[in-house]
Amino acid sequence: MATWNQIVTEAPQFAHRVRDVFDVRKHKTMATLRADGSPRISGIEIEFGPDEVRFGSMPDARKAHDLRRDPRVAVHSPTVDPPADDPTAWAGEAKIAGRAIAEGARSDPPPGDQFRVDISEVALTYVDADGKHLVIESWHPGRGWERRSRE
Repeated sequence: MATWNQIVTEAPQFAHRVRDVFDVRKHKTMATLRADGSPRISGIEIEFGPDEVRFGSMPDARKAHDLRRDPRVAVHSPTVDPPADDPTAWAGEAKIAGRAIAEGARSDPPPGDQFRVDISEVALTYVDADGKHLVIESWHPGRGWERRSRE
């Protein structure tokens, strides 16, 4: 697992583009696992600190119960459609996966629980400059940054 700071340090341009895609809108989508193993999708706001990705949860929220039982989590950036006339102008979409670590009650309002994400994967997907290939950039602990493309 890694911190956001590790990604920023090892792949700063990639980290900057990922954050820009996440920051395009306030609300993101989070996936957690229910007690029966089925997925739960929830709206979420996240915060990129200098060292870590953090988020809060309202008191007694189902996603917080999910994460205390099974900390695996994935967060998806806001979805923005590619421009129809120029898909190469699309900034893309980003994902962060890992484990949510409960850190207790939030210190600022609103009340609730505070979590940080121990990161196992970050991915950024977009269309390349020629408009013919989907590009997938990713970062994993121990492997670092990688770039692949496909038609």
